[in-house]
Amino acid sequence: MTTTREPDTGAASTPRPPVEPEAPVEQQGRMTHRQILEALSGMLLAMFVAFLSSTVVSNALPTIITDLRGSQSQYTWVITATLLASTASTPIWGKLADLFDKKRLIQLAIVVFIVGSMLAGLSQSVGTLIGWRVLQGLGLGGLQALVQIAMAAMISPRERGRYSGLLGSVMAVATVGGPLLGGLLVDTSWLGWRWCFYVGVPFAAVALVLLQRTLHLPVTKRRVRIDYLGAAFLTAGVSALLIWVTLAGDRFAWASTETALFLTGGALAVVAFLVTETRAAEPVVPLRLFRDRTTTLAIVASVAIGVAMFGSTVFLGQYLQISRGYSPTAAGLLTIPMVGGLLVSSTVSGILITRYGRWKGYLVAGSLLVVAGFGLLATIDHETSMVPLGVFLFVLGTGIGMTMQNLVLAVQNTVAASDLGAASSAVAFFRSLGGTIGVSVLGAVLSSRVGTLIAAGLPPEAAAAGSGSGSIGLADLADAPAPVQELIRVSYGDATGRIFLVSAVIAAVAVAAVVLIREVALRTESGEERLSRESGERAPARV
Repeated sequence: MTTTREPDTGAASTPRPPVEPEAPVEQQGRMTHRQILEALSGMLLAMFVAFLSSTVVSNALPTIITDLRGSQSQYTWVITATLLASTASTPIWGKLADLFDKKRLIQLAIVVFIVGSMLAGLSQSVGTLIGWRVLQGLGLGGLQALVQIAMAAMISPRERGRYSGLLGSVMAVATVGGPLLGGLLVDTSWLGWRWCFYVGVPFAAVALVLLQRTLHLPVTKRRVRIDYLGAAFLTAGVSALLIWVTLAGDRFAWASTETALFLTGGALAVVAFLVTETRAAEPVVPLRLFRDRTTTLAIVASVAIGVAMFGSTVFLGQYLQISRGYSPTAAGLLTIPMVGGLLVSSTVSGILITRYGRWKGYLVAGSLLVVAGFGLLATIDHETSMVPLGVFLFVLGTGIGMTMQNLVLAVQNTVAASDLGAASSAVAFFRSLGGTIGVSVLGAVLSSRVGTLIAAGLPPEAAAAGSGSGSIGLADLADAPAPVQELIRVSYGDATGRIFLVSAVIAAVAVAAVVLIREVALRTESGEERLSRESGERAPARV
């Protein structure tokens, strides 16, 4: 017998809420795997431009400083200027990401970075080069913060590991390709070192086009209140303290009137910043973030990892070229073991974290490997064989790959969705701060040690000719007599192990911080899904 179904009027059944058509995936705060890959293409290319430009310049610096007749202090400042600007601007970029269109901010950061790079390539003196490197650093600060923030908005912490592996791969390719490309440019007479600043422009242009076509992130329309006063105090305080670290012991004594002025001014600016943040409606760095144990410990570890990232790459290139006599191209090839370790560990750890949802073990193992790598590198001198050096670099790269991205992941998994931008940029900020302090302090240690070794081994004929005392250094390498040139090279080779020993001690702080971090299960919601749930509203449409 055929039964006819009566229309369901709801009178005799449990009432059901009206079913709305499912919104397009772009409006749900989640994206498909294909959409994520498309969106990541432009962002990863932008990061590739930033890392490529940084590594190209790092490897070319010995040639640049020698050509422009710069000093060891200026060598350090070329790196420090970019890190200083990047460090001071990173929290500001992060806060702007919570208030404005993230895609437009990423594009703006790319443009600023490219303009700074082009102008740096036109420099006729080290002082001018340092000035334009500051502008370059402002763009770099935006890129390193905003790409992480955009990824957090699109992808859940549980799934982010597999995509963080892609970011690690891009970094590895840029880190390998940068020194090699920089070496080829420097060694090619009709191009020269200036093209190290121009080479990223075509990649940046493509990145801008890709971002415009593929990146579609929600923009929350709300009243914007920018904490200009807090940003000003933060920049002033960080700049004063980092400039002091860079100049003290070189331009003036550690215990001097200048030191007192820098420390007093920096401390007052930091205090004013903290007071401002407690009263600002939209603080640049919400102080409530530091109430969370994971965030605070991850930030402490990031400072130490920053020393590992920047200190190793900056002074390793100088060691290979100045002390060991390798060309820029060969120096780039010799860093492949470190980059290979970073590539493998960041990719594999990301995949395993996504599969099993556990992340603390990789942080602990990675931080221990960083300490071990630096400890091994502390044994090198001007005669160290390249085979063990390659092994030491592989150990260090493996440790950095397992810790750098996963520290950001741990913080993003913990904080509220509305604080993702500020928290992500805070980790990047303190990592850059560690790098800036590391380069400055390690540069001062290296300069002091080199001066001592030169003074002890200066040939009698050079002293009799008035070549001096321990003041001979990198600036004299091109014009000094052959015996003095050899002494400078040997001194740099023997002094380099000292800075890696200091780095190992600093990296031990990261181990202690990571061990104390409490592991929290990875969330399965993207940043936009969490923001929608926490605010009780539908996720905003993408643009």
